Amino acid sequence: MTFAWHRDAPSGNGGGKGNGSRPSLFGGRRSGGRGPGGPRFRRWRQILAVTTGVVLVGVAGTTLVVWQKYDGLASGLPSVDSLRHYQPPTVSRIYSGDDHLMAELAAERRIYVPITAIPTRVKNAFIAIEDQHFYTHKGIDPLAIARAEMTNLTRADGKRPIGASTITQQVARDMVLDSNELSISRKLREMLLALRIEQTLPKDKILEIYLNGIYLGSRAYGVAAAAQTYFNKTLDQLTVAEAATLAALPKSPSNYDPFRHPDAATARRNLVIGRMFEIGAITSEEERAAMAEPLIPHNARRFGPLANSEWFGSEVRRQLIERYGEDVATRSGLEVHTSLDPVLQNVATRVLREGLVDYDRAHEAWRGPVGHLDADVAADPSSWSHALKTAKAPPGLIEQWRLAVVISPARAEVGWLEDGAPQSGTIVAKDRGWMRSHAVRSGDLVLVEPQAGGSSVGLRQVPGIEGAIVTMDVRTGRVLAMVGGWSFRESQFNRATQALRQPGSSFKPFVYLTAMEKGIPPSEKFDDAPVSYGDWHPHNYEEDNWGPTTLHDALRESRNLVTIRLAAHLGMKAVADMAIRAGLVEQMPHVLPAALGAVETTVLRETAAYASIASEGHIVVPSLIDTVQDRDGHLIWTPQGQTLTLGTMMQAPPTPPALAPPPPSEPVSGDSASGGSGGAVPSAVPPATPAEPVAGSLEVPVVADNRPRIASDESAYQITTMMQDVIRHGTGTQAGEGIDREVAGKTGTSQDFHDAWFAGFSPDVVTVVWVGYDTPRSLGKNETGGRIAGPMWNKMMKAVFEGRPKLSFRQPDGMVLARYDTGRMMAVDAFKPDQVPGMSVALNGFGAGTEALTAADTGAENISDSETDMAAAPAPADTLSAGTGSETIGPNGVPVAKNGQPVKSGATPPAAQTGDIGVGGLY
Repeated sequence: MTFAWHRDAPSGNGGGKGNGSRPSLFGGRRSGGRGPGGPRFRRWRQILAVTTGVVLVGVAGTTLVVWQKYDGLASGLPSVDSLRHYQPPTVSRIYSGDDHLMAELAAERRIYVPITAIPTRVKNAFIAIEDQHFYTHKGIDPLAIARAEMTNLTRADGKRPIGASTITQQVARDMVLDSNELSISRKLREMLLALRIEQTLPKDKILEIYLNGIYLGSRAYGVAAAAQTYFNKTLDQLTVAEAATLAALPKSPSNYDPFRHPDAATARRNLVIGRMFEIGAITSEEERAAMAEPLIPHNARRFGPLANSEWFGSEVRRQLIERYGEDVATRSGLEVHTSLDPVLQNVATRVLREGLVDYDRAHEAWRGPVGHLDADVAADPSSWSHALKTAKAPPGLIEQWRLAVVISPARAEVGWLEDGAPQSGTIVAKDRGWMRSHAVRSGDLVLVEPQAGGSSVGLRQVPGIEGAIVTMDVRTGRVLAMVGGWSFRESQFNRATQALRQPGSSFKPFVYLTAMEKGIPPSEKFDDAPVSYGDWHPHNYEEDNWGPTTLHDALRESRNLVTIRLAAHLGMKAVADMAIRAGLVEQMPHVLPAALGAVETTVLRETAAYASIASEGHIVVPSLIDTVQDRDGHLIWTPQGQTLTLGTMMQAPPTPPALAPPPPSEPVSGDSASGGSGGAVPSAVPPATPAEPVAGSLEVPVVADNRPRIASDESAYQITTMMQDVIRHGTGTQAGEGIDREVAGKTGTSQDFHDAWFAGFSPDVVTVVWVGYDTPRSLGKNETGGRIAGPMWNKMMKAVFEGRPKLSFRQPDGMVLARYDTGRMMAVDAFKPDQVPGMSVALNGFGAGTEALTAADTGAENISDSETDMAAAPAPADTLSAGTGSETIGPNGVPVAKNGQPVKSGATPPAAQTGDIGVGGLY
């Protein structure tokens, strides 16, 4: 093989020897150092390779970081599955007994409406201004985001950047995230959730959630609540302009409030209307008409409590929160049906206020003006009307009264506003004298009540005294009316349920009911004579003594000494057990003053206790709520303890009640002091109950009452008959004036006239009235329950009887009504089959037997050393003496001297007995 070397040919440009190429081993030429494969190009390739590697690493790292960030955001996102069955917080509604809306419980006002019930113009108004591409995007709108960012670049520093949130993003933010934090991470989470929501729910469901959940100001959530709040309309009644007004609110509910900022609200509304035209939701004619429509919001009445129902509603709210918790009670859409009778509630409010005003006017001086206007006041209304509009009225001002300014003290001329218009008049002559107790000058503010048919007004003042009334159905315990004070605005303290007060003598029926349960008849006599227990010297209200007195007379005239002796004979434990079973008290000391009402109870408790007597001895549990339903209409609660079942029975033809004839000669003379039975009294033989229905009997429905009892129906009927005479001839005559129905009741006046009560009932309704000062003090000498509370009870029960049939108290089978001479009057009482009507027999010891009473029987070992400590005495001990050193209590509570002989009823009491009024009932 031969290798031949060839010299390079000269280059075309005359290249020199340094420009040639060396021959290649393979017959080609190798390029020189500056050719394409030279070191310089290798460096560029290296730089490019390194740069590419760095970029790839950066992209990979960035991708990893972004993925980790996304994974962190995505893994921490809440689930959107809850939106499938979304139930926003909704208002709980409380209804009265006639199914009228009484009150609403809600932290936020919301009415949920399905998307099919929302008018198209309302939906289009919100879509036009909030998210025009709602039905085309997948949860986020990139074009809107870009447009918003461009706008934010040109905005001044310090201003909140505008967003581009779609409706879906707003749902994610408000209903799932529940956060309005201004941060990039929150925005990213919102966008991710929006994408998930779009994959989970259809568009219409998303729009339904949005339109029902968006906050639109004035505590209104959702379009339905906002339509009522701003226009007092339902959604289908809204015009295009009104729908646009609502759609203008999400951007800033406070700045576009049509009440506070009508000009800004109108401008924003017109922008919405223009957008609606742009998307084709309305025609050009509709656009022009909507923009020309004036913005006139209607200030709808807030869904507050029904007039005068605040006391009742507040107690219902308290019970709901106690039972379900505040969150469920105010946010779960409960439907609560109550027992409130609005008519009786209004009557109770009026009756209580009239009674308190009458008392205040009779016992208190006028306390002077309630304020003063700094403006110059003249006869011209323009001088005072504007200032009067801004004057603050006292919280006790009621709807019938007006805040007035004194124009001329000499003429007693005042001016006030009636629906914003100035009015003037003069104070009636009878009130001017009352007004003289304080110097009045022009510009002073006073309370007045315009009189009908003229320009005169009555001078008024908020009473310092308080009171309460409760009316209840005796069979079911349903509270029909409840008033807890003068004004709920002035004080939310409910004196019907929260105030613990001494019932005074209104407690006594439960002492006598205990005696009836022990088989003691109403005609039994106990000695009405002075008695002392240590330093306690109780006496009767009248400060006289009657000697041997029947229980009938003692209850009718509220004789304290007979009640004390009866309680001592029964034993205070038995009396306490009766009061506790009736629900009058939760616990009570076993001391004799408690028998006179030296315990604490509430008006509602006493009402239920008296209802237990009226319902023939069955325990009555008070109830304000009839039913509770959840938002889907499912019944979740009804009152417990009302175990009434329906059956049938054979009813015989009506016959007149068995009435025993009076004694043929002298009155009943069974004297407890002597232990004798006196003359015989012919007894009335009760009719025998036939084994088979008598001819003419009819099968009638009957309600079987399986509730537990505090006493038998016979004992309850006995005490009811005795209490009827309290109203006919006793301490409660003012309560019975003008009532031609069977009613029974009892007065109550506590120690030092601090509390005035009247509690009474008909066969179907019970009402209790209490009057007193919040800080206990005397109502005045001789201001008893019969004088103060009795007339209020009378007015209330007359209103109750309107439209109701006349009913009679049911006489239990075997009971006998007998007329007899009590020694003070002819009376009618009920007697059990084993009792001799009108008879009084000697009672030896406690119960059967002849043993003497012990300290444990009387409870006297718990009598305090001073009257101040009596009401707070501890529970009974086992050993202590009940005597005074000069006498003891013998059978039937008659005082027995040391020689064993009964003390004569007319005997002068020992000098140590100063006639101190005992703790407890007076009258």
